[in-house]
Parts: sequence; structure tokens; C-alpha cells
Amino acid sequence: MGDDVLSGTVNQFGAFDMRASKVGEDSSVQRMIRLVQSADAGKAKIVGMADRWATWVVIIALSAAILCYIFTHEIIRSVTILVVFCPCALVLATPTAIMAAIGNVTKHGFLVREGDALERLASVSKITFDKTGTLTFGQPKVVKVKSCNGKISDDELYSFVASAELRSEHPLGKAVVSCYKQNKNEKIIDSSEFAMVPGKGVSAVVNGHSIVAGNKNIVDENTTDKNIADNKTTDKNIADNKTTNKNTVDKNIKYMSKIRKNLKEAGEYEDSGCTIIYIAIDGNYTGFIALADTLRDDAAEMISGVTNIGITPVLLTGDNKNAAVHIASEVGINEIKSGCLPEDKLMFIDEQQNTGNKICMMGDGINDAPALKKAYVGIAMGGVGSDIAVDAADIVLVDDDIKELPHLLNLSRRMMLTIKCNLTFSMTLNFVAIILAISGILNPVVGALVHNAGSVFVIINSALLLRWKKR
Repeated sequence: MGDDVLSGTVNQFGAFDMRASKVGEDSSVQRMIRLVQSADAGKAKIVGMADRWATWVVIIALSAAILCYIFTHEIIRSVTILVVFCPCALVLATPTAIMAAIGNVTKHGFLVREGDALERLASVSKITFDKTGTLTFGQPKVVKVKSCNGKISDDELYSFVASAELRSEHPLGKAVVSCYKQNKNEKIIDSSEFAMVPGKGVSAVVNGHSIVAGNKNIVDENTTDKNIADNKTTDKNIADNKTTNKNTVDKNIKYMSKIRKNLKEAGEYEDSGCTIIYIAIDGNYTGFIALADTLRDDAAEMISGVTNIGITPVLLTGDNKNAAVHIASEVGINEIKSGCLPEDKLMFIDEQQNTGNKICMMGDGINDAPALKKAYVGIAMGGVGSDIAVDAADIVLVDDDIKELPHLLNLSRRMMLTIKCNLTFSMTLNFVAIILAISGILNPVVGALVHNAGSVFVIINSALLLRWKKR
């Protein structure tokens, strides 16, 4: 009660009353749209170098032909100059390489939405990655099940919780059920007396046992010792209980030691960014299940490939610091910015680019859209990505196969090298040919052959990019 609800939020279970406090231009979606628009306004547009040069080449060719005729009075030489100095190879140098490179990356799952995106990508110095949905799958997975009750094994605890969560509509409950079905061959037993406590967890009866699963509060409220989950019961409290004999005291102290150890382990998983489901069975704290947003299989390999190219990876996420540090350490990212709102991501990229760094942003969610638009190059995840993120990006990774990112970066640089070679060759050929034409060594027929040979060379050299892949 009293919580803010953002426009676009999906209510997955239960019901609530909502009052619209901000409408129209003040809504969160409109605010996001304004951020995207403001980011787009400040984005530089690159004009092709070859197009600028071609204009001057034409002027130089016409001037040279006229001057040659004035001084030599030989129309054949002037015509030969015009033939050999036609900037066809120069004009073809850039677009043929770009189209070949686009054809190459398309086969590797990339859709290039902006014609100059690969040209810009070749000069980036840093790549910022969103965490959830980009480096990770964006779906919680069970990574640990731990029981502290000697009578109930880890597998039995897992089975009890899966049965209790079977009717749950909460994403974490669904994740437990889904992971159990994937990893175990046993059928999930249906529960009775199921009840969901919003914001806390669930309770149910499974095979005659009362199961409570959720956060510490719901376990605290449903255990014999009201503070057992918070570990406020000490060995001294147990030993001072005059009504119990020595064996019972020793047993209780041993049991509390197991609980403390279990809770400590749960805390370690929580510190590493996991979400913890605490479990009580028949009024006694029994253990926990840890869930984490699992890394994509090729995330570490991809980051290593990016680093080897000489580009600095940065983790830019809205998650807490512990989760960000854990994921960054797993994949090998040293620079981390956690707890970022959409405005923070936009500001970070703007500050970096103002200092001379050209930033590539890779993300998937609506919160990443302004940063994708502001970045020198934006790459969106096409499979899990939101429509607004895809629309804001320059390049879309259609199948979310992030291991291909180093190939994209390497190819963009190779493309620029090919373009520079094409430009250098075509300009050199033109100037050598015009000198030969002025001196009368070339006639119009041979000049036409030289001119066409230059265009063919440029096209063949660019076509090599279609199958290029760094060894």
C-alpha cells in the first residue's frame, strides 16, 4: 500500500487499487521517450569520406583536361584524362566494402540498421554491457538447495518446495518449479491448502507436512521459535532451559549450530547476488534455496575476446553492487557501475564521450533505450529485447548469440582497413593514369581498360569481406 507503480508494469498475481497520479507527458513511458529523443539529437552523423573526395576529383579531372588541351592542343590527351580520372573506383571503394561486411555479419546473426554503424563501431574504445538479459539469460535458476535438517535431504527439500510453489504465480516460484522439472525425473506432488502471502512467500501442505517458503519474515512468523530465522536463539538460552535434560540440550545446541551454519551459507549466496527462499517445514526452519540469474554460456569467452581486441568492457547495470561485482568477476569485467537508473546510464555514456571515449552500448530492456541511442554505437538483443530498445539501436543481435560480438568488432576494423586500401589504390591509380595520359603514353582505349581494372579490383577486394573471419 502506498507504493508507486510505473506505467507498463505487469501485475502477475492478486489485485490492487491504483490511482493515476501522473498522466500524459509526466508518465514514466513518456519520460523514457523524451530521454531517447534527447539522446538522438546529440548523435553525430558521419558523412562518407569518399563522397567528399569524389567532388574534388571531378573538378581536378575537368581542370586537368582543359589545361592539357590549352597547352598541347591535342583533344585525344584531354579525352584520355577524362576517361582515366572518372572517380568510379573511388566512389565504389566505401559502399562495396560496407555492403560486403553487412552481408558477413548477417550470417553471424547481426542486423545492421544504420548504414554507417560498422564504420563507427571500428573506432569505439569502450563497450558498456547491461547485465540482466544481456550477459545473463534474465531468468532465475536454482543454483543451490541446502537442508539443515538431518531427516530431510537436499533433494527432499527441493521436492517439498517445488510442490508448494506449483500453484504460485510469482516469478521465483515459477522458476523453482521449472528448474525442478528440468533437473529431476520425478513428478511434482500436488499440494493442498495453498496460500500466497504477497511480498512474503507461500504456504501449503505436502504429504501431510506444512511447508512455508519465502523471505525471512514469513519463516519467522511460522516457526516454533519466532526468531529462529534471525538466529536470536543462542546456545545459552537452550542450556538455561531447566525443563530439558542434558541429551536434549546437546541435541538442541547441535541443531542450532546447523541452523547458524545454514543461514551463514545463505547469506554468502545472498552477498553474491542470489535471491534466497527460506523454508520451514512443520514449524521448524529447514533450509534454503538460492536462485540466480545465470550467465550466458559464452559470456566470459565473449568478454575475453572483446578485451583482446583492445576494447575496455564496462558493466552498466541497475542491480545492486553485490550482484554486479559477482557477475563482473565471473566474466572478467573490471569496470563496474551498479544501481543505475536510465538517466544514470545516459549520463555515464555522455560523460565518457565528452572526454573523447567512443562508447558502444549493448542492452535489451526499455531502460537501456536512451543509452543505446546516446552511445556512439548501440547494439540491442533482438530475441529478448524490448521493441523500444531494438528501435533505438544501430545494430540488432537477432538470435542473442553474444559470442559473435568479437567477430563483429574485428570485422568492422577489417572493413575500415579494406576501405582505406580501396581509397588509396583508386586515388593512386587515378593520379598515375592522368600523368600517363598527359604525357601521351595512354590513349582513350587503354585508359578505359585501366579505369575499369581499378573498379574491378576495388569490387573484388571488398567482396573478400563476405567470407572474412579472423583466425
